[in-house]
Amino acid sequence: MQTITLHDKQFKPFISESELDDAVTKMANQVAHDLGDEVPVFIGILNGSFMLVSDFVKKYPKPCEVTFIKLASYEGVKSTEDIQRLIGLTQDLTGRTVVILEDIIDTGNTLEEVHRIFKSENVKQLLIATLFYKPEAYKKDFKLHYVGLEIPNKFIVGYGLDYDGLGRDLPAVYQLKTTQHMTNLVLFGPPGAGKGTQANFLKEKYDLVHISTGDVFRYNIKNQTALGTLAKSYMDKGHLVPDQVTIDMLEAEVERNAGAKGFIFDGFPRNETQAIALDKIMASKDSEVSAMVALEVEDEVLVQRLLERGKTSGRKDDSDESIIRNRIKVYYNETAILKDYYAAQNKYFGVDGIGGIEDITKRLNAVIDKL
Repeated sequence: MQTITLHDKQFKPFISESELDDAVTKMANQVAHDLGDEVPVFIGILNGSFMLVSDFVKKYPKPCEVTFIKLASYEGVKSTEDIQRLIGLTQDLTGRTVVILEDIIDTGNTLEEVHRIFKSENVKQLLIATLFYKPEAYKKDFKLHYVGLEIPNKFIVGYGLDYDGLGRDLPAVYQLKTTQHMTNLVLFGPPGAGKGTQANFLKEKYDLVHISTGDVFRYNIKNQTALGTLAKSYMDKGHLVPDQVTIDMLEAEVERNAGAKGFIFDGFPRNETQAIALDKIMASKDSEVSAMVALEVEDEVLVQRLLERGKTSGRKDDSDESIIRNRIKVYYNETAILKDYYAAQNKYFGVDGIGGIEDITKRLNAVIDKL
């Protein structure tokens, strides 16, 4: 599921088709169990409940009757007092068990009108079944007999629910994105590509927070945080730090910069597990990874750059050609997986990393400005 745009707003994936199917199946089985051999009348509230009613009665394992009513509140009426029944019931419900199938219950205003309507119908019992329920928004005292999914008080579309006429036909459910647009870059480049230099330019130009995995590790270890201590315990034994420890560190760093306009992730993710985790971290911020941008430089150019750097840096891994070539090989092995991951989402961009620093910066800007 990808983020979608309806009219002027963006919506992020919230509830999948399979999760909806499970919730509807569970509700249908619960109602069937409770009513035994009784033949109920299921009543859907239009417009939103048409998908729910269709799926529900197909899953209901026993005989039943189905009809619909429509209320004026779905035609733009603003106050509860003005709600009227537009399409009424055509059958005598005296002594029958009626189950109202609602797509969503939030404030409970529509539910209040439903109870008013059925006061004069002399039904045996009136049961309320709703696929979605927003407990934070509910202000009434009417009992809800069956609830498929409790959800937060945020605007959703799909599976019968719309935004200004659009979205009812979506088979899954999407939630309104409420934060401002963020630019989140996964910046990659082999050793010697000039990634650090370009990250500094990009963070200034686009007002982004630069999160370097190396810096984050050093900060946590130096300050002896719980995660830093845990990571060091693995490193001291010569073991790789587990993905989840790295993920937790990066998530904590994102939280420390909650007001950021976006991030440059440098050295993270390193594998698909971390990439999926980053997607979840960004989704929790109503955002997403905008692009993976990789600086592309020929191997021989990289080797010469690093050997030159080694003469002044004093770093052993910049002075030994065999070590340099191995570092480059490791980079490609890691990047190949991530390249496929982001390319599948049309988010991979390779940028020529050979030339003057300003020229490379312009190439990066050209890519980012189009995101």
